[in-house]
Amino acid sequence: MPLLQLAWASLRNRRATALLTVFTIAVSVALLLGVERLRTEAKASFASTIAGTDLVVGARSGAVNLLLYSVFRIGNATNNIRWESYEKLAADPRVAWTIPLSLGDSHRGYRVLGTDGNYFTHYHYGRNQPLRLAQGRPFKDVFEVVLGAEVAKALHYQLGDKLVLAHGVATISLTEHSDHPFTVVGILAPTGTPVDRTLHIPLSGMTALHLDWRGGMPGPSLSDAEVRQRDLTPQDLTAALVGLKSRVATFAVQRAVNDYRGEPLLAILPGVALQELWGLLGTAEQALLVMSLCVVLTGLVGMLTALLASLNERRREMAILRSVGAQPRHLFGLLLAEALALTLAGCLGGLALLYGAIALGRPWLLAEYGLALPLDWPSLYDGQLLGGILLAALVLGCIPAWRGCRQALTDGLSVRL
Repeated sequence: MPLLQLAWASLRNRRATALLTVFTIAVSVALLLGVERLRTEAKASFASTIAGTDLVVGARSGAVNLLLYSVFRIGNATNNIRWESYEKLAADPRVAWTIPLSLGDSHRGYRVLGTDGNYFTHYHYGRNQPLRLAQGRPFKDVFEVVLGAEVAKALHYQLGDKLVLAHGVATISLTEHSDHPFTVVGILAPTGTPVDRTLHIPLSGMTALHLDWRGGMPGPSLSDAEVRQRDLTPQDLTAALVGLKSRVATFAVQRAVNDYRGEPLLAILPGVALQELWGLLGTAEQALLVMSLCVVLTGLVGMLTALLASLNERRREMAILRSVGAQPRHLFGLLLAEALALTLAGCLGGLALLYGAIALGRPWLLAEYGLALPLDWPSLYDGQLLGGILLAALVLGCIPAWRGCRQALTDGLSVRL
């Protein structure tokens, strides 16, 4: 206990240097734990986006690309699939249900998804949780829209409001479907998935928006009444989610889709494609971890430098302690205790910075990236990282401790001219 009190008094006497050292370590620890928290939660968020879906079917491209644009609304499809192909897939006796997905339009930066009633019945996320409406009902009419929770919150929409969709997925679009406004009839409960950032309209509504378009450009406008009199069956889709009656048939149906002669199609297993995605990102993850560890090491080296630099100023202090009976082991323990105290304070400060940043940045991360960071207690892995940092500090702290305890008594008390 006297040793700890002496270390505390010594640090207080050099409070400016000690505080700067603690701050450096705290920032590096917060960065390390923050990167790990983002990586872990990003994986959990991606994994919980879709559940209970056996296959994702789209135009033939890459498995990761198909997963990204169909499930996570990232990127764009290389091609669409014909409606006839989708109908044949849905009619397969091994298929229990299908969810058609039609993407391409947006509203103030948020994606618009054309689908049907199966979406609200069969789409599951997380631990097989179904979608739930916080307000209103699913769409029934051509020009009705159901909003994701984040869209309604960010844009302050209520039931009964009118909104205009835009062509394309840019945040600012020069081409809007202002002749066919949609009415908000439902708002989904939060899910923590891309569903929250999506506007859901019926497939007939997606077809109606482009009924008077020719060659990718708007033509003479049709009234809502004229639109409803037309055949609003879509000609193509972006992708489809498929649920099977038996998981045993998964690979057989996948092979049948991939070998379909009507057009080049691709069927993927969401879990397998997700693992492929993590494999592609593995190198980047390791690079981030290495960079964060280097930052922590830099903070610890800064602590080592501060302790070594202070030794020359504390030669008389060490000599006085030796003269009053302190043994070399006492001096070694004193300097080692200071190193551990600085590192422990830095770790605690890093945790405080991390949780403060999470508390302040949660709304922005959720709005911009759909990433929900919980304010949970540090995980076992976080504890292991902090333990490794303290162990590294213990090893580095031995260097100034060894040099300090080796200083001779006469060296500290002598006067040099």
